[in-house]
Amino acid sequence: QVQLVESGGGLVQPGGSLRLSCAASLSIFSFSNMGWYRQAPGKERELVASATSGGTTTYADSVKDRFTISRDNAKDTVYLQMNSLKPEDTAVYYCRAIGVFSTYWGQGTQVTVSS
Repeated sequence: QVQLVESGGGLVQPGGSLRLSCAASLSIFSFSNMGWYRQAPGKERELVASATSGGTTTYADSVKDRFTISRDNAKDTVYLQMNSLKPEDTAVYYCRAIGVFSTYWGQGTQVTVSS
């Protein structure tokens, strides 16, 4: 059973930074694409950022130039560095991994941006 465990969420003031981590229970080389999604109350889940095993990254327009996704193959971990956070970034953030036969999701971590 593949497990993705997110960490790093919390409460931060506007303009602050957080780094989310997603640790996989097996080598992330197993996944062709890993990404971060978020879901705010009353809204649909949306893609924030993704990274392929080949290094191609994709970002939502709302987070470009503020968020950075990275993969550490040695640690089987994917990170999301979030800078210049805004109240509208408040959401539960989920890690997603696309394997050969299945797509896997983490349990989510809450990010709250508020003064």
